[in-house]
Amino acid sequence: MKSFRIRNFVKEYSILFVLLLLAAVFTIGNSKFLTFSNFITIMRQSAIMGICGIGIMFCMIAGGINLAVGSILSIVTVLVAVWTVNWGQNWVVGMILAVIVSGIIGAIQGFIIVKGRINPMIGSLAIQMILSGTAYIICGGLPIFGIPQESKVLGQGFIWKIPVPVVILVIVAAAAAFLFSKTYMGRKIFAAGSNDEAARLAGINTTRVRIISYTICAILCGIAGIIQYGRLGSGQPGAGSEIEMNVLAAVVIGGVSMAGGEGKVFKAFLGVFLINMLINGMTLLNINDYVQRVVRGFIFLGAVLLDSYQHNKGVVTVKSVETDKGDDSSV
Repeated sequence: MKSFRIRNFVKEYSILFVLLLLAAVFTIGNSKFLTFSNFITIMRQSAIMGICGIGIMFCMIAGGINLAVGSILSIVTVLVAVWTVNWGQNWVVGMILAVIVSGIIGAIQGFIIVKGRINPMIGSLAIQMILSGTAYIICGGLPIFGIPQESKVLGQGFIWKIPVPVVILVIVAAAAAFLFSKTYMGRKIFAAGSNDEAARLAGINTTRVRIISYTICAILCGIAGIIQYGRLGSGQPGAGSEIEMNVLAAVVIGGVSMAGGEGKVFKAFLGVFLINMLINGMTLLNINDYVQRVVRGFIFLGAVLLDSYQHNKGVVTVKSVETDKGDDSSV
């Protein structure tokens, strides 16, 4: 019992210890790290990844995964730019339409993967390639510049001293936490990822739940896309390039299980913050970008191994308990 409590304590709070350790190391290496302006910079950098991370949480908790988050983000930036620059239409309407389109993409993606019984990782990877290519086709492979100045507010604006992207992240995180903990849909998502058969026997339409999770994920990626559009000040077909692995690493570090049915919004955000703090700190220490990739890769690998160990250990424990009960009954 004592060892179980220790493992549970480590599982719950280890990420906080790692954050504090990294903060201490980077502060010793560069005194500029532990400043309010740098903290705001990290938070701003965490906003887009955090919103995408919450999106991918919906898929992972429901028992799936979505590697197309970056491509959805990219295609949204291009669609808004085409609407506002090439067609000269209202930028607010363009953003709303782009987010709606991202939701439709997510619903189609979820339908194909779930109804087609495709491996979620392979299916979403294929869709990622399709969407990425489509984004380049739409803009002819070139960024679209000249967007309206006022449309940059979501990516570059401030409310008091807080960046608008951070405000949007907090709103999205609060809404997601409420949905997961206080609504039937949230409970259904956890049930579908924890035990598909038990969920179906309880009357939950797991197919519909998973399709909805992909739709919500894509909508959140669409929101992240319009923030990226405002931040870059242009429509970039490669705006979400390589964000998938950073997001996936962050949420797994934050305790979202690759096996499904487990995850908390706050801890997932801590994972996102850790990845961005790591990038920020290593940049301040002038560490080569290639070395940074290696470090992030090792951290991701470690998080996956830890998740696998905890999940398999839980399965072994359950099986051993069932075996013990079976032995007792036979006697």
